[in-house]
Amino acid sequence: MGLRITTWNVNGIRNPFSYQPWRDKRTFAAMFDILEADIVVFQETKIQRKDLLDDMVLVPGWDCYFSLPKHKKGYSGVVIYTRQSVCCPIRAEEGITGVLCPPHSTSSFSDLPQDQQIGGYPTAAQASAVLDTSNLATDFQTLDSEGRCVILEFPAFVLIGVYSPANRDETRDDFRIGFLSLLDTRVRNLVAMGKRVFLTGDLNISKEELDTANAESAMRKSGMTAIEYFSTPARRLFNHLLEDGKVYGDRDEGREKPVLLDICRSFHPARKGMFTCWEQKTNARPGNFGSRIDYVLCSLDMRDWFSDSNIQEGLMGSDHCPVYATMKERIQVGDTDTHVLDFMNPPGIFANGRRLREYSVKDTLPLSGKMIPEFDRRQSIREMFKRKPMLPTLQSGVPSIAQEPPPNATIPSDAQPRSAATPAADSHSFSAKVSSVQPSTPKNLASMGGGIANTTSLKRAASDATNMSLKRGKSEATSSKPSAMSQGKGQQSLKGFFKPNTAGASSQAGIPRSNGTASSESAPLQESGRKILDGAKTAEDVSRGLVSAASTSFGGDEQFDSTASITSATHSPARVRGGNQRQHGEDVHDPIESKESWSKLFTKPATPRCEGHSEPCVSLLTKKSGMNCGRSFWMCPRPLGPSGMKEKGTQWRCQTFIWCSDWSAKDA
Repeated sequence: MGLRITTWNVNGIRNPFSYQPWRDKRTFAAMFDILEADIVVFQETKIQRKDLLDDMVLVPGWDCYFSLPKHKKGYSGVVIYTRQSVCCPIRAEEGITGVLCPPHSTSSFSDLPQDQQIGGYPTAAQASAVLDTSNLATDFQTLDSEGRCVILEFPAFVLIGVYSPANRDETRDDFRIGFLSLLDTRVRNLVAMGKRVFLTGDLNISKEELDTANAESAMRKSGMTAIEYFSTPARRLFNHLLEDGKVYGDRDEGREKPVLLDICRSFHPARKGMFTCWEQKTNARPGNFGSRIDYVLCSLDMRDWFSDSNIQEGLMGSDHCPVYATMKERIQVGDTDTHVLDFMNPPGIFANGRRLREYSVKDTLPLSGKMIPEFDRRQSIREMFKRKPMLPTLQSGVPSIAQEPPPNATIPSDAQPRSAATPAADSHSFSAKVSSVQPSTPKNLASMGGGIANTTSLKRAASDATNMSLKRGKSEATSSKPSAMSQGKGQQSLKGFFKPNTAGASSQAGIPRSNGTASSESAPLQESGRKILDGAKTAEDVSRGLVSAASTSFGGDEQFDSTASITSATHSPARVRGGNQRQHGEDVHDPIESKESWSKLFTKPATPRCEGHSEPCVSLLTKKSGMNCGRSFWMCPRPLGPSGMKEKGTQWRCQTFIWCSDWSAKDA
């Protein structure tokens, strides 16, 4: 099998790991194996230099080359991964114009010696023409600082991985046209130098009607004809590069001839629906309502080098899908039939497809991610833990404090093994042991030839151990006492909000607490209550006994109103708790009723069902500027169909649309 190059806009370098099949192993090496790729070009990594981690950079068997945004956070970003066992670049650069500087250098790429630069940089005249035609307001340094391009040179060709600006709004049109114009200039200059070019990435341009599902509707909405549609500045500029690109009218000056071939379209010239990007907000991917804006392009003299090219729309992980091109095992370079591995590595590494020497550190380029100071001369985390750390060895003449005492050492009586004792006793005995062993230490060291140099360190260790034991004993003694805060009043859990306070209910209902503060007049009632509770079997027995006991204790009905039913109090603690409150005209809150009220408050309203399929609708938010911006609405949960329109009587999205403010659960 030959060499495969894959491009993929991942919409965040870790985004694919949330989907199958990437979430199983969650490593980049496993991802590249599933892609079966030897060169992987990612766009929209959306990370900065400080966000780089070991698993992104130190991928076993792979090298990487990053172009990250210098100022904007979570924006843009391009990285190229190369399999070291298959290919090795000879030069690497960041940016299109060559104005950026290599790592640890103050000279720009375009100012490097001739043998160290890739070449093809825009000349002063070309740069001036780009500025005049695109009205570019930013300088080239700012244009290349958004992390949109990485360029690698192999002996076979120059690989350009690019992420072109999108057509979001009119404020970035000049920047977008300027970027594409400089890219066109750089590619043509490289071809003019005699170098082959492989351009790949997310160019954010659909080439023709066949490459987008909404071409007709877009032309109809904007009132454009087909000629006007293909003559928009970005699309016209892109079609100038391609051999089969449609260019209406006279070709632009300096772009008289096409220089690149659309590899994927050359293998599928009439295929419809070969889209690589879908709108996530409308869930358009299941219905394949998208566009083709990710490409693999090559110089015209490389057209016979490839055996296959296709999209991988079944691989999830982003709003884009991977696109690949596979090179043949043997390629024709002039009149010579060469193995692809010989032509993808520096001289001396491969010969006729067989490796002569292994990839070494000398082959690493300055732009490599492994040369970043945080990762330089480091291995992966897995390799770091394979080595066992060397344990420090003690000198034979100096024993440690943890060693057993010599046979002639005297062990004091208070250092004997202890039985269960209090923490204070433990700390006292431990301190006594350390203090008793300490005086004999210098003598032992002197007798063993160790000198007295280590006496100070041993004393410090003993004193530290004593302080530590005292602190531990103090903390244990303190923790054994019950905490005052744990005994204080307060709500200990959310359940206490709905649970009645029995202690407070007893004091408010006139039943004194058994805490020694009750009056002597209520003592008979307490004694009678204990006897009644011991002999009662049902709640009715308790209530009858309490009524009679209360009548006897308080002198009959004149002092105690038996009509205030204690039976109801036993069944409704809330009434007992609020007995005195009712006398002051306060409301009584039923905990069950309160719980139901809170449940109704936080329960989501009923979801409407769509008219076409009777399925629960989904709620979305209007973000388009206008009078309805910020309003929520209900719509059919199914994805858009291939037509891109809401359909009736089909399996795709129906015409259901309801404003959330107009919907009531009673209408369900």
